[in-house]
Amino acid sequence: MPRLMHSVYFTLHDRTAAKAAELAVACHKYLNVQPGIVFFAAGVCSPDLDRPVNDRDYDVALHLLFVDRAAHDAYQTDPTHGQFITECQAGWARVRVFDADV
Repeated sequence: MPRLMHSVYFTLHDRTAAKAAELAVACHKYLNVQPGIVFFAAGVCSPDLDRPVNDRDYDVALHLLFVDRAAHDAYQTDPTHGQFITECQAGWARVRVFDADV
């Protein structure tokens, strides 16, 4: 059974390092507590990796590897995920989500 990799890239209205750090902290607070997570990582765009192939149109990256699709689907409706969205979405200018079976 394939695992599901859920990657989210947030571009903020206020693209300062302080606001990016705040969102990364919120990711750690709310988005790594759900059952079925095999791997979790959240952090800010690395400022020193600026090669022509690097997509730098984001401020915070979130990566979650779920044991299966059912765990991902449960995460989407988990109250802490909803609280994260409620508390943080006003700061988002753009959100891109990439899901892959791995």
